[in-house]
Amino acid sequence: MPTEMLVRFTFNLAVAYIIIKLIYHRDHKGNDFVFTYFMFNSLIFFFAYILGNLDVNIAFGFGLFAVFAILRYRTDPIPIKEMTYLFIVITIGVINALSANNVAFSEVLFANAAIVVLTHFLERYWVNNLLKSKAIVYGELDKISPEKNQELIDELSEKTGLNLLRAKVGRINFKSNRVNVRVYYKD
Repeated sequence: MPTEMLVRFTFNLAVAYIIIKLIYHRDHKGNDFVFTYFMFNSLIFFFAYILGNLDVNIAFGFGLFAVFAILRYRTDPIPIKEMTYLFIVITIGVINALSANNVAFSEVLFANAAIVVLTHFLERYWVNNLLKSKAIVYGELDKISPEKNQELIDELSEKTGLNLLRAKVGRINFKSNRVNVRVYYKD
């Protein structure tokens, strides 16, 4: 039924728009992934909708999804957050396409709303309240002892301009007199 497909696709695109443009794109100003997210969402929607209406083998469906997974490993790596958004828009497309006859519209609406609200909450509030970290190569081994941890934090705060809350000493290279330090700070 073309009308049902059009209604479902419009609903799917509206939810994808909220996630991609209003949540993701607000903090990630580059347009690098916006096109990809919309196209993946649309392609997955039509793929899942049409396969959902056909009598196909489940192994065939998994095989086609495996093709998408292989494509992921054959392309340039993308950051984990962008990969998460890619999975979100894929999931939205699958939910909205395959829930045609077996799931009440209120359940589909709830699932979409839950994903949108959770994405918004995690992006705006939870993630923004976490400590951020940076790896630093430090060249003074005399300040890496536990007793001098505060001195290390103070010196690295001064050198980096960041308000550091803690520092964790990692690998120590005695030959080159260097140590890897992970520093934690809040924006």
